[in-house]
Amino acid sequence: MIIHTPEVQDIDSFSRFEFLKEVYGIIWVLIPILILVLGITIGVLVIVWLEREISAGIQQRIGPEYAGPLGVLQALADGAKLLFKENIIPSRGDNRLFSIGPSIAVISILVSYSVVPFGYHLVLADLNIGVFLWIAISSIAPIGLLMSGYGSNNKYSFLGGLRAAAQSISYEIPLTLCVLSISLLSNSLSTVDIVEAQSKYGFWGWNLWRQPIGFIIFIISSLAECERLPFDLPEAEEELVAGYQTEYSGIKFGLFYVASYLNLLVSSLFVTVLYLGGWNISIPDIYISELFELNKTCGVFGATIGIFITLAKTYLFLFIPITTRWTLPRLRMDQLLNLGWKFLLPISLGNLLLTTSSQLFSL
Repeated sequence: MIIHTPEVQDIDSFSRFEFLKEVYGIIWVLIPILILVLGITIGVLVIVWLEREISAGIQQRIGPEYAGPLGVLQALADGAKLLFKENIIPSRGDNRLFSIGPSIAVISILVSYSVVPFGYHLVLADLNIGVFLWIAISSIAPIGLLMSGYGSNNKYSFLGGLRAAAQSISYEIPLTLCVLSISLLSNSLSTVDIVEAQSKYGFWGWNLWRQPIGFIIFIISSLAECERLPFDLPEAEEELVAGYQTEYSGIKFGLFYVASYLNLLVSSLFVTVLYLGGWNISIPDIYISELFELNKTCGVFGATIGIFITLAKTYLFLFIPITTRWTLPRLRMDQLLNLGWKFLLPISLGNLLLTTSSQLFSL
């Protein structure tokens, strides 16, 4: 069988076209992921700097001032220091669990950012179960902490891992019930749809006003999930040295440090998305369209405004967890569990029942 030269050239050109198409598709998928990772990195650095400055103001002292202007590069300096520190592994510990634990904690939190909408159609994965995906993935992080505590072969580390698991279980249930109430109001589990449901009436359409009880419970549960004071029992210095982080050093200790701020940032973003209207401003959409002859699909300008509004709300909310760290004392373990099981769980269940009843009567 003889194949003519033009036919061979056509086949080669088609193969090259298909190859370039696949490469273009891979690049098109990787670019948003890289942009998101870069944005998350910058966001964490900003949080670290804000916490240092706010804590310095509360304690009436001078904060970081030498690493860059106003100390903005202090977090980078701390990270560089951890990179060059020795990575110590306990001789009698489980090396695999000890090494995998920090990675599980960081990766499980990073995946949660994929369902956070920063603007209209500015979300990595607009899934119809977005909020449940966040809850499911965030529940993996305590497993990594428990693995780290067990693999360290240290009683303080193991107790810290057990406390982290118990605390996560106690406060994840009220948090999930609050998310269910929001989903009932929005008739959707998609994060984008939840934000869209709050855009009709502007500031007064935010779920903050329709779910005030759920908002308070969500904030308390989020602080407990992030292990922030007054809920930092897994890392209580006076009792457990450093909890599950006791035997860690170098880059692995840095992973835990980054994971705590990643978790704080994603929790604040979900507070913005679920209760504070997301990328919507306080003016209803219909008035914006009439006054400025714009709509939410107006391209780069609209996307930029949406990102700015989302981040502004998020960082304003961050003042709450940062200030509580330096103003409230740590709870005892029995007080923490009693608050979760005896107070927040029944109240969140009652809030869900009230929301369900109101939705049924409004049909």
